[in-house]
Amino acid sequence: MIIGMRAIRKIEYNLDGQLVDGSFLKHARLIAGGHHEKWDGSGYHLGLQGLDIPLEGRLMAIADVYDALISARPYKKPKTTEEARQMIESGSGTHFDPLLVGIFTKVADQFAAVARDAAYS
Repeated sequence: MIIGMRAIRKIEYNLDGQLVDGSFLKHARLIAGGHHEKWDGSGYHLGLQGLDIPLEGRLMAIADVYDALISARPYKKPKTTEEARQMIESGSGTHFDPLLVGIFTKVADQFAAVARDAAYS
């Protein structure tokens, strides 16, 4: 995560050391640096917690965990989308921003639909 943040930070500046106008790079850096932080401060690498975690990182944390849970890996079978939803909800206030988990819960069916569509493409 730190390596990703540093790499993106270097890309944000051109060869003359001037900041490149590209807010998408800022968002990418905040995602890379913040998505392993946990709401309760037990994550890593920066030791951030709560609202100190950039919104981009808090959003990506949910998406990243959801994807990891429903994806097959050599070491595990995929969880169902319902199991993934329940696991994310159980992490509200510890792993994840409770406000964002509430929003996720409202759109969890859309997450599941995207996952199903991706499985068939």
